[in-house]
Amino acid sequence: MRIDVLGVVRALREDGSPVDLGGPRHREVLARLVAAEGRMVTTDALVDDLWTDPPPRAVGALRTFVAALRRALEPDRPPRNPPHVIVTEGPGYALRLPRDDVDVCRFQDTLARARRTPDAVTDLGAALAAWRGPAYADVTGSAWAQRERTRLEELRWEGAELHARILLDSGEGAGLVAELGAHVTEHPWREPAWELLARALHRAGRQADALATLRRARAMLVDQLGLDPGAGLQRLETDILNGSVPPGGARTAWTGPGVRLGPRTTVDLARTLALAGGDALVHSRRDRLAAIQAAERTGDLALTARIIGAYDVPALWSRADIPEQSRAVVAAAERTLTALGPGSPAHLSVRLLATIAVESRSADLSGTEQRRAQQAARQAEALARGLADPALLVFALNGVFLQSFTRPGLATVRDSIGAEILGLATRHELPDFAVLGRLIRLQSASALGDLDAAASHAEAAEQLAATTEAPLVSVLTGWFRARAAATRSTEPGGPAAATAAAHFRAAEGALRTAGMPGLHRGLFPLALLGLRLLHDRPAPTGPDLDWGPYRPWARPLVLLAQDRREEARAALAAVPEPPRDHMQEAMWCLTARAAVRLGERGVAARAETALRGACAEHAGAASGMLTLGPVARYLAEAQACAAAG
Repeated sequence: MRIDVLGVVRALREDGSPVDLGGPRHREVLARLVAAEGRMVTTDALVDDLWTDPPPRAVGALRTFVAALRRALEPDRPPRNPPHVIVTEGPGYALRLPRDDVDVCRFQDTLARARRTPDAVTDLGAALAAWRGPAYADVTGSAWAQRERTRLEELRWEGAELHARILLDSGEGAGLVAELGAHVTEHPWREPAWELLARALHRAGRQADALATLRRARAMLVDQLGLDPGAGLQRLETDILNGSVPPGGARTAWTGPGVRLGPRTTVDLARTLALAGGDALVHSRRDRLAAIQAAERTGDLALTARIIGAYDVPALWSRADIPEQSRAVVAAAERTLTALGPGSPAHLSVRLLATIAVESRSADLSGTEQRRAQQAARQAEALARGLADPALLVFALNGVFLQSFTRPGLATVRDSIGAEILGLATRHELPDFAVLGRLIRLQSASALGDLDAAASHAEAAEQLAATTEAPLVSVLTGWFRARAAATRSTEPGGPAAATAAAHFRAAEGALRTAGMPGLHRGLFPLALLGLRLLHDRPAPTGPDLDWGPYRPWARPLVLLAQDRREEARAALAAVPEPPRDHMQEAMWCLTARAAVRLGERGVAARAETALRGACAEHAGAASGMLTLGPVARYLAEAQACAAAG
């Protein structure tokens, strides 16, 4: 469950589908509880905030709104079980969600981190990009909402200025001119914004424009406010005139001093550096989106299509690292495809369609978005097969692979896709996609329990990576070797479970700095849970474990390990259907195990139905990075539970 208020108020399920919250009053109640950030809001305060002149039965109406919201947010909660999202506390109500699941809390926490350390600049950029409009945009006429809007808007602009300042201090920021220019136009009284705009212009090699900006700021302050510019503006003007503007920190971008790259060059360099991982990967994604936006501003549709489709970086994981960026790329591709029309050149259509399929990662999509992405993958493949361009075909097949998680148990299908990508890439000297083909086949062999074949693909991928300078490959194969150690820890003469856990910890350390948060978050706790299940031990319960997107499915077993049986039952009742991604078999097996432990026959029957087609696979092993053991084991348990009289 996720709640967003930076724009219109909305709630989204784990699969991204919207929750029907009801009418304006219902939304305002939820919004007011969000604004309290987990603190209790008394019934009297809620009534006063909702109505200027409360009606005689205001408290009863409020209770009706709360009851309806509880049904909407926890539709599977049994009638007599206590709610877990909107809870009754003392004389009022409180919202109980992790801060990371509420966009306004996530934004404020990210801003606080960025104030402490410049390393959070990428997260801050993503948090700023997540704003969809004014906070609480559809809560109108309420004094509390207006106060919150004003407060959050100030934090938003502070965050935008801090983001720009960190980039400029690190030697980047020439591309911020348009953004800061708009910021200054909207907020002309913010002196720091004028200073940042002048610095960005200077960084872009536009010294005359930088000086003109400072003079405009001076004129505005003197003429309209009767104030002299602050010391920062005066010092910057003097430094520019004397040619002594500090250059900032070491440049982490690849442009030279004073060089301004066009969108073609920017996206080509972004594609190259994406394969390096870490900071280079983070920067490449950001600069790729900037190149697309720059191309769209030219109005040249063919150029825009080429820029969007040029970033054919092989993609392996079904969850996006920065979903907001991926959605922006997909939206740009859809706009361009529509504008080009049915008569567009086939090679451009393939690249746009393949981009939609590759960037629409299945774990992050609603049902409608999944269907569109699958359609785009099929269309791209069909068009590409009619063209004599192997590079286009492997790009399209990458999209087909990422849209192949339509149900549990399709490892053999993905293996055939990986084999075709590998064959094409080997014959036509496309080494980056040869690596992708090997890694897809590693995942498929892992899912099928063929560790020898998977190890062979891992070694071949590492050999290719040594020639293509792709350091991320060793991070992924390190996780595979930990997964293999986990399985062998159950065999006579195999490594101890503690040794397998140590392998996972080492792999976790390498992944932490690889620039792939969509893969990293929650993976280590899930790997430890899988290892414990292999040895029939209870789930890990450490308070510092970040289960990330896997929390709803792991939580019932964690609660059972803490002997909190009724809470586990309620958590199991609230578990949604897993996203259709690399981990869907694992999530269904966790659901099955919890249902068996709790004797929940209906849930066990659903898990049995979902897992039936995956009986020959190993749960979680489709990732190539962890395993919960054979699906058949969980399937048999679920069948027995469902059939019990």
